[in-house]
Amino acid sequence: MFIVQGEGRGHLTQAITLYKMLERNGHKVVGVLVGKSKRRELPTFFYNNIQAPVFRFDSPNFLPAAHHKRNNIWSSIAYNLLKTPVYLRSIFYLHRKIKELQPDKIINFYDLMAGLTYLFFPPKTPCISVAHQYLFLHPDYSFPKENIAELKSLQLFNYLTSFRSKKLLALSIEQKPNVPALRMIILPPLLRDTILNCRITQGDYLHGYLLNDNYADEITDYCAQHPEIKMHFFWDKKDAPAETHIDNLTFHTLDDRSFIHYMSGCKAYATTAGFESVCEAMYLGKPVLMVPTHIEQTCNAHEAALAGAGIVADRFDLDALLQYIPEYQGNEQFKNWVQQAEKRWMAALN
Repeated sequence: MFIVQGEGRGHLTQAITLYKMLERNGHKVVGVLVGKSKRRELPTFFYNNIQAPVFRFDSPNFLPAAHHKRNNIWSSIAYNLLKTPVYLRSIFYLHRKIKELQPDKIINFYDLMAGLTYLFFPPKTPCISVAHQYLFLHPDYSFPKENIAELKSLQLFNYLTSFRSKKLLALSIEQKPNVPALRMIILPPLLRDTILNCRITQGDYLHGYLLNDNYADEITDYCAQHPEIKMHFFWDKKDAPAETHIDNLTFHTLDDRSFIHYMSGCKAYATTAGFESVCEAMYLGKPVLMVPTHIEQTCNAHEAALAGAGIVADRFDLDALLQYIPEYQGNEQFKNWVQQAEKRWMAALN
């Protein structure tokens, strides 16, 4: 059984990839429980790729700060504490679903409610926790210069999501030694087969993903000043049409086929620094501009920049991205590491 954090698209695409990997290797996923919030819809592509029953439950999410741009971690904590009764119901719901579905193993994709279920009402079913964020607990991890209190809160969150887990499977851009004392195994990113097998071309447009839709103002302003540059950006804006056209710019709602199509053919990629899409761009050899929206993504961006993925900024500075393109060299070691994923993941899970 999967339990998946529903914030952003990274944990969702990881779950899709691991679902297909497990099915190919003779296992069966009996149910997928996905956290939800009022701000985001579960993309249709998730239902299309997961053939197991999907169930929803309330789970904490980041609140955006002013103008819906950078997330405010302290406001998020206060808001989610007020919703404690709602989340207690989610814990009881998860406990009930585990009893009902009787899985041999539970795989938790970084959802807090799963960790709290194992803290307060531990089921007998063993749990394995999967996330790139567990790499932040690795003794060799290089952190950016950030607020110490926020870094410590992030590490605490890692422990809470993985309470009583038998293993922590940490996705990493680079191969690192395992950490037996933390039950941590370092594994390649879970990139979808459609990324691994897609045809790479060099188009004349910029591609992007906006976790918080109010970054769209920066993109539209740039678009108005540079009508010669084509752009295709994807966003999480609720109730938006499939495509919104503004001169040379098109905003798309999340769709996996369309997203990969534009990723594989772009000349560069701009994103709010989610781990998964940065790895997809690296695999396809696309230079990246990363604009973190919270402490977790700040760490992602720092790590990816050290690995040669691209550049980091505090706004969508597309001029800087265009100027960086000639300097971009790619990372062949990363591609080799990703291609070992299925063998390594099956060994870790078995």
